[in-house]
Amino acid sequence: MTNRRTSASASRRPVSAARPRRRPRLAPVRLGIIGLGVRTEVLLASLAGIEGAETVAVCDVREAAVAKILGILERQGKPAPAVFRDYRRLLEQRAVDAVLVPTSWNSHLPIATDALLAGKYAAIEVGGASSTEELWRLVRASEATGVSCMMLENCCYARNELMVMNLVRQGLFGELIHCEGGYEHDLREFACMVEAGYERSIHNRFRNGDIYPTHQLGPIAKILDINRGNRFLKLTSTASKARGMQLAARKHYGAGTPFGEIAFNMGDIVTTVITCANGETITLTHGIALPRPYSRNGRVQGTRGIWLEDANGIYIDGMSPSIQEIDVAGNPYTTHKWEPVESFYETYDHPIWQTYRRQKQLGGHGGIDSLALRAFIDAVRDRAETPIDAYDVAAWMSVTCLSEQSIACGGQPVPFPDFTDGKWIARGRAPAGPWAL
Repeated sequence: MTNRRTSASASRRPVSAARPRRRPRLAPVRLGIIGLGVRTEVLLASLAGIEGAETVAVCDVREAAVAKILGILERQGKPAPAVFRDYRRLLEQRAVDAVLVPTSWNSHLPIATDALLAGKYAAIEVGGASSTEELWRLVRASEATGVSCMMLENCCYARNELMVMNLVRQGLFGELIHCEGGYEHDLREFACMVEAGYERSIHNRFRNGDIYPTHQLGPIAKILDINRGNRFLKLTSTASKARGMQLAARKHYGAGTPFGEIAFNMGDIVTTVITCANGETITLTHGIALPRPYSRNGRVQGTRGIWLEDANGIYIDGMSPSIQEIDVAGNPYTTHKWEPVESFYETYDHPIWQTYRRQKQLGGHGGIDSLALRAFIDAVRDRAETPIDAYDVAAWMSVTCLSEQSIACGGQPVPFPDFTDGKWIARGRAPAGPWAL
């Protein structure tokens, strides 16, 4: 029988007694940012919503870039960071725990290597390597110091890619056979503007290979356990003729003008096929010089199921709908039907998105910038291995220089270096954690 007096008394307890305990504040992670371009502005939008992330130092040789970033931090109500012109002086600061390196593609790796040798965690932006030698230097620096370098490949934290990983891990796709990905994005409007010094313009003028491979390769590599029981063995690359960027330059500058007639070396479509140690194949496509809607061209194919990004669909044998039909000759056949990716969210969303889908995601690219940064910052705070490590960075970025070699040799196979020195055979999946891939 309910004691009404007790119940009534309890209902009149002070409100403060029912308040939940405050969650302990996270220890701060003190960041330095080297290179203050447009990408830094996007990163600052995400960092503003991450508890414990403090920007204590910035570095750039351009006064205007420094002033712009200081203004953004001031408007966010953040303390003014120390300013450096030489990144080596920044790396000497004991007050800096880790650095973000959103610099030009060719400078990511040497700066990150110097950061590791200085005992600082490093997070680099995406891009491709110019040589395997610079990748070996990064790997050796990480091994020697025990400090991690993480690529901020935000697509590894995209909702669909993570959900497909979850489906694969639960066995719904069966044994994996083939994956596809790429970067197909119409960038003619600005990539043809050579006089403006755009980085893509420079690379497209003088190089011919997959210079931007990691957006879909990163998630695929994690799904295929690359460097953890599997590895890339070899690749072959082929480039089409180059027409789209030169046509765009003529349109922008005018036919017959010096800039309008500049030749671009990059093939309009670069196709790379990778063979893995466990027998899977991967096809990557790079194309930014022709008209088309944006796509990362994702595909994961197993013996029991498939995800196809451009169809926004998943098909799982024995689960997804199929219809028995009769052809004009009276022969029966089966029509298989895609299921919308969204129909799998409720049951198969990856734990990362189960946690964060009901929270407002701040920052660039629908919140996935924030997720990648949170993963990095938490690893720095715990002095733990980052979920994307130096071996991953080396394997993914090597596609660029290796594809250039293959194209230059008429599509000949080129072997991948084993950046793990054989450790991939016995390396299990990364330790479980909230950001584990």
